Amino acid sequence: MAKSYLDLVKECNNFPYYENDPAFYTANLKNYHSFKVTGCDAILGYIPNEVVNKLRLPSSCWAVDSSNRTVTLVTASHATPTQRSALMAQTLAETIRWGEFEILKGWRNEMYPIYGPEGEFLLEMERSATPLFGIVSYGVHLTGYVEAEDGSGLKLWIPRRSRTKQTFPGMLDNTVAGGMSTRERPSECAVREAMEEASLPEDVVKANAVAAGCISYVYIRDSRAGGETGLLQPEVEYIYDLKLPANVIPKPCDSEVEEFYLLSIEQCKQALANGEFKPNCALVLIDFFIRHGILTPENEPDYLEIISRLHRLLEFPTRTAFQ
Repeated sequence: MAKSYLDLVKECNNFPYYENDPAFYTANLKNYHSFKVTGCDAILGYIPNEVVNKLRLPSSCWAVDSSNRTVTLVTASHATPTQRSALMAQTLAETIRWGEFEILKGWRNEMYPIYGPEGEFLLEMERSATPLFGIVSYGVHLTGYVEAEDGSGLKLWIPRRSRTKQTFPGMLDNTVAGGMSTRERPSECAVREAMEEASLPEDVVKANAVAAGCISYVYIRDSRAGGETGLLQPEVEYIYDLKLPANVIPKPCDSEVEEFYLLSIEQCKQALANGEFKPNCALVLIDFFIRHGILTPENEPDYLEIISRLHRLLEFPTRTAFQ
């Protein structure tokens, strides 16, 4: 059965909304512990109860309150981000030693930041572990496109993910996409990922990439994501449009991309309806359709709901500025 645009949005942004059913939302939260750190009142993420039971959390630096369902990284009130990060790293190293989590077999050696309610940097942790704690992560997605010389409209450069990737193998992706590490700016990440994934030169990206906003959502990981299912993945994706000259052709540069296709809008629509795109990449493509007048209030009955669900107000603190 063909998937509608709203189906695709709900498939990625699939954590319940309090406003839709407060009783169900509240009951659902009983399945999670809130992740916190000493000195910060905010909830930084949601950890599934079964994950809490399997994490190796030394009592010297962690406090688990089962009645209130909280997991707190305990430090001195004046602890630095480096000190908090070191305790997190030790915890993850011990957890890996016990081999409890499949998701940690995809260790990336990339550090992701965690922020407080004022946008303050609290600590960082290994990328592959972030879904265990349900923290907000950040990334960039570039949609590379060309204007067809025959006047037939836009065509998009769409890659197919390697069939050997741990996450979403063989699915269609955005032209360039990747996670932002600690202290990395969106524009810097865009340039880096464009070269690493698509062999696109820095000067071409800097000259043609146009910042086009963000999307945000909370994704409950399913089997396609690799590793444990049911983990929460709140994400903010910084979006760029990348109009490319006809003679600039993306090419795989690493093992993550199998092949690039130059697809028409109708071909992209069909692939979306078939569920061929990685879930968050489908959202980026839908957002592109909206901004370019391909998806409009006149041709999409769920237009308003789609737009609101593409820009979720996250339940956790987020980064506020890039300096």
